[in-house]
Amino acid sequence: MDQRRITDYLLSLEKEEDGFLSQLRDRCELENIPIIRKETESLLRTLTVLRRPEKILELGTALGYSSIVMERALCGMGHIITVESYSKRIPMALKNIRDAGFSGRINLLNEDADRALCALRASGLHLPEAGSGFDLVFMDAAKGQYLNWLPRVLDMMNLGGLLVCDNVLQDFTVMESRFTVERRDRTIHERMREFLYEIKHSERLESSVIPIGDGVSISVKLY
Repeated sequence: MDQRRITDYLLSLEKEEDGFLSQLRDRCELENIPIIRKETESLLRTLTVLRRPEKILELGTALGYSSIVMERALCGMGHIITVESYSKRIPMALKNIRDAGFSGRINLLNEDADRALCALRASGLHLPEAGSGFDLVFMDAAKGQYLNWLPRVLDMMNLGGLLVCDNVLQDFTVMESRFTVERRDRTIHERMREFLYEIKHSERLESSVIPIGDGVSISVKLY
């Protein structure tokens, strides 16, 4: 079965993107700025509409594309906190969020994800026990850190909340032996395998790994 042909066919069924998102995607691809693949975007949009989250946490803003996709799926009725550590991308990300009309709905934190998670937890404003946890978390940042972020993210998610993580199959090399991947990629390879094992075996989660795009995991918080 030709995975590429299947993906191309499914993408041919998608509605044409509006001019704003299309231009933003073109810019990201031209400048090699990380952006979710179109098939992943479709899944993320569907999950957002399905869950109807009031509060979303995103780790990895880049130029704001996925934040805008999620907020549009909510018709501007949700609130997103998105975290980006690369300062050079912040001005353009803020401009894109403003141009999309979501300045009051998408709050961008220019911060290292570890520090941002600690600060969000310490603020007491995003705790499920206070009825103000996150309903959806989208992780699309440093892949080697997913396992480290997992417990802190779960502590701030409401019951029934969705955890969606992108690029979990590492160009479909994650199933291979560590000795078959480039030496420089072995640490990330090992950590991603540990992350996938954890979300599949954690009693706090019900998880599925879907082989679209570069691999997407979807987990529901049980308790």
